[in-house]
This record gives sequence, structure tokens and C-alpha cells, in this order.
Amino acid sequence: ILFLFVGESLLKVIGLDVESFAIAGSFVIFFIAMEMVLGLTIFKEEAPETVSIVPLAFPLIAGAGTMTTLLSLKTEYHTQNILVGIILNILFVYFVLKNTNRLEKLFGKSGLNILRKAFGVILLAIAIKLFRNNTGL
Repeated sequence: ILFLFVGESLLKVIGLDVESFAIAGSFVIFFIAMEMVLGLTIFKEEAPETVSIVPLAFPLIAGAGTMTTLLSLKTEYHTQNILVGIILNILFVYFVLKNTNRLEKLFGKSGLNILRKAFGVILLAIAIKLFRNNTGL
């Protein structure tokens, strides 16, 4: 939430504009989506022996895609609407993380793979829209 209010100023301090940040973020989102859809590993894990809930939760909550999306949304929507969206997203992420075992039992491995691929395609579309909106294509 802090990045919503100070993100643009922070980018200016380091000499970046929102459009450049959004384009870079669209690439990050694109590659994450490609991993989801194709089952590839594009991003190398730093320390695989320390895998825990943090690598799962952090990109959902405060990753580059989240920060890019916040700044992009800020150009199109009122701050109050974005805050409502953030709160709903936090509740959704909390529910998913809290019920991971139940969801795995409910959907099974095949069901989770299908969901991952479907959400990957949605994420691809978001990445492409973000890229197009900030390049004028």
C-alpha cells in the first residue's frame, strides 16, 4: 500500500518514469505467466533448500508485478478504488494461503495444474495489456 502513495516519487528519485517501470514490470509478469502456462522454470531460485511459504506468498503480495500494477492502476482509477481492490486481494490471498491443503484435496493435482494454466493465460493477457498501454501499441 505504501508503494501506491510513494512509488511514483521513488521512481523519480532514481530517474525512472512510470511508463518505463510498467513496461519492465510487464516483462516480469509475462515471464511468470509463461512459467505457469508452460511449466518452465525461467527464474532461478536463489536458495532452494530454504523453500517455505515465503516464496509462494511474497510475489502474490509484494512482488514486482504488484508494484507495477499499483502504479498502472493509479493512472486509471481513483485511489479509494485501488485501496478497496487491495483489501479484497489481501483477503483472497489470505484465504488461499490459509486453505492451501484443502484446495489441493478439493481440486487434486490435475485440477490445480489446470487452474495454474488458466490463471497463467489471464496473467499473460494482463502483461500484454500493461505493455500495450505503456508503449502506445
